[in-house]
Amino acid sequence: MPVASSTKRLTSLFDSPRRITRSNSLSRVDGSICVANAGRLDGFWELYLKPWDMAAGILLITEAGGLVGDLEGEPNYMDSGRIVAGNPKIFAQLLQTIQPHISAGLRN
Repeated sequence: MPVASSTKRLTSLFDSPRRITRSNSLSRVDGSICVANAGRLDGFWELYLKPWDMAAGILLITEAGGLVGDLEGEPNYMDSGRIVAGNPKIFAQLLQTIQPHISAGLRN
């Protein structure tokens, strides 16, 4: 399955929940992670990022006790550019929702 098709399916999973976001602008990635960190959002996910797009937000969320992983929950997000971040209560649930929709092109 093409990566673009997988991206559309993943996006559709989280269109309705108000407290989970996917940034639509790379300039807002760290801001979105920080909003999740502040408790205004429960989770955040994004694809195709560079390490500098997420480094500050990752530091903030992990220091506050949040969890960060790639689409499979592994610590390869800096290499893959795929990130899922959230509070410990819903992190596993985010991954369970995402994983059935990950195509081979999005796997590590």
